[in-house]
Amino acid sequence: MRKTVLVTGASAGIGAASARLLAQNGYDVAIAWRSDRTGAEAVARDVTAAGGKPVLLQADLEDPGEIERLFGEFDAAFPRLDALVNNAGIVAPKSRVEDMDAARLQAIFQTNVVAAFLVAGQAVRRMSTEHGGAGGAIVNMSSAAARFASPNQYVDYAASKAAIDTLTKGLAEEVGRHGIRVNAIRPGVIETEIHAKGGEPDRVARLGHTVPMGRSGSPSEVAEAVLWLLSDAASYVTGAFLDVSGGR
Repeated sequence: MRKTVLVTGASAGIGAASARLLAQNGYDVAIAWRSDRTGAEAVARDVTAAGGKPVLLQADLEDPGEIERLFGEFDAAFPRLDALVNNAGIVAPKSRVEDMDAARLQAIFQTNVVAAFLVAGQAVRRMSTEHGGAGGAIVNMSSAAARFASPNQYVDYAASKAAIDTLTKGLAEEVGRHGIRVNAIRPGVIETEIHAKGGEPDRVARLGHTVPMGRSGSPSEVAEAVLWLLSDAASYVTGAFLDVSGGR
């Protein structure tokens, strides 16, 4: 029997790569996306080609009501939830802290922190043995920025990812006895569209050579880490942080 995974932010980048790889390794995939229908549909076609069942779940995770609706649609499509890739996140154009306004900060933290908490909570209600579930695993997508703080660029984004680290550790301890493992991945300089969305389309080319391995990483390399953390091979790993950052 195939397992079922929900991947948020699954229409592009790390989320899309994770959805595709998980489908190739025995998962049916709920593909959560906000605005990129074309990308989400392309991922769905690849999930089908890999022998999996894809379900497209469109939602704006900034809205708590949309999160509840998304999980209701998930429940209608699948009998259970085995795994969550809590990946959705946004970044704003680079800025110093003194130039950040409340609207920017509220958007960053609503999507990157509040939504991640609410999505994880919904997953726990479905997976926890305390709630009648069969257990499962959660991978939260943090960032190497949580360690570096990204001064003069994205301190707000870095702070939101530091909050994801705290969520990971705290939740892992809350649900470890209820059959759920919770871990986080901290990607470094990865070739995704998020850099262009943050106003720096050349960021990967500019920074790749500064990484100890001398290059940027790919979404598929992060997806391999996701697959391992969700697998039985990581059965004694929880509350951990895996840096996929080329040594930086």
